[in-house]
Amino acid sequence: MTTLLYDGSFDGILTAVFEVFEYKYKDVEIRNRDRFQQENMFAEIHEVVTQNEKSDRVLKKLETSIGKSGIKQLLMVFLSELPESEVLIFSAIKQSIKSPDNNVLQNFANDDILQISKICKSVSRERHRMTAFVRFEKMKDDIYFAKIDPDFDVLPLIRKHFKDRYADQKWMIYDLKRHYGLFYDLKDCEFFYPDSAFNLNQYQQKFHEEEINYQELWKSYFTKTNIKERKNIKLHVQHVPKRYWKYLTEKF
Repeated sequence: MTTLLYDGSFDGILTAVFEVFEYKYKDVEIRNRDRFQQENMFAEIHEVVTQNEKSDRVLKKLETSIGKSGIKQLLMVFLSELPESEVLIFSAIKQSIKSPDNNVLQNFANDDILQISKICKSVSRERHRMTAFVRFEKMKDDIYFAKIDPDFDVLPLIRKHFKDRYADQKWMIYDLKRHYGLFYDLKDCEFFYPDSAFNLNQYQQKFHEEEINYQELWKSYFTKTNIKERKNIKLHVQHVPKRYWKYLTEKF
C-alpha cells in the first residue's frame, strides 16, 4: 500500500491523482496530510508537492469526459470535507479514464457515483441556504460584514453570487469554522486568511451607527408584525432551520 499525502487543496488532490499514474502505483490511497494518522506501519508514504501543471492536465482530461459540470461535482465532493471524499474523487477519475467516451458521473448503478450524487445535493442545498440566510452588518469602516458557519466549505461556491449581487459595496464574509473568508473591495473578490492579530470579537463591536439603528428598527418591526395567534413554529422551522437563526438579526 502506498499512501499519497497532499496539502488539502483541490489542486493538491489532482496532483496526487496525476502522480498515481505517473509512478504507476497500483495499491494506493490519497489522504489529506493534516488529517492523516498512519495506521499501517508497512505503508509507503509518498509526499505530494502540489503542481498546477499536473493538476491542469488532469482537469483537461476530465473536461473531455465529464465536462465542466462534472468537475464542479467533484469539487463539491472535495468541499464536503467528508472522510470518504478522496476515495470517491479518485474512484470517479479512475472510472473516467477507463471509459473516456462516457460520462461516468451519470452511472448511478455504481455505488461511488451514487454517493457522489447524494453529497452534491447536500452541498448544493447548503450553498443555497447560505445565499438566503447570510446577513451583512455595516461596520465603522463602511465594510458590510457577515459571518457564516456552514456544514460544508461552501465559501468558494457562493463567491460569484455575492460578487454579482453586491457589486456596488465593499463586503466581507468570514467562515467561523474554517477561519478564512472572502473580501470584495469594489474591484477584486479574493479569499483572505487572517493572522493571529485579527480579533473577530473586537471587529464585530465596531458597528456603524446606521447599523445599530437599523437592527433596532428591524427587531421592532418583526415583533410588532408577528401575530402570536398565527404562530406556527413547526412550519417556521421547516423553512428556516434553527441552526440558521444565529445569522438573523430578528433572532438575536
